[in-house]
Amino acid sequence: MTTALPEADWETLRVAAREAMSRAYAPYSGYPVGAAARVDDGRTVSGCNVENASFGLGLCAECGLVSELQATGGGRLTHFVCVDGLGECLVPCGRCRQLLFEFGGPELVLETPAGLLTLAEMLPQAFGPDHLRK
Repeated sequence: MTTALPEADWETLRVAAREAMSRAYAPYSGYPVGAAARVDDGRTVSGCNVENASFGLGLCAECGLVSELQATGGGRLTHFVCVDGLGECLVPCGRCRQLLFEFGGPELVLETPAGLLTLAEMLPQAFGPDHLRK
């Protein structure tokens, strides 16, 4: 039996993502990013990108968001938004789509420049935890 998820307050998520973006550490790229998501228990979690002088060691905003999710009790992500330094909506990179799949699954709803899409639409035929249980 599938339980319908409550609709997200997208404006509240955008505000949280913009607040997180304002705390980003992006001295090398000059490209701050913030992300926010609703959790299945109603919480909102957020994160910002954190760069490093050894460029490949930088952390995307989604990494911080998932870290906050786990540090505050876990759960499943249900709705997600990511913004750039101007507060404009972005889509997650491929690595971060995979990270979001782990913690939100294919039904996670993302706000994108093209509108609301599920993660299954953005990451078709995704590899996930179920593949390792076979």
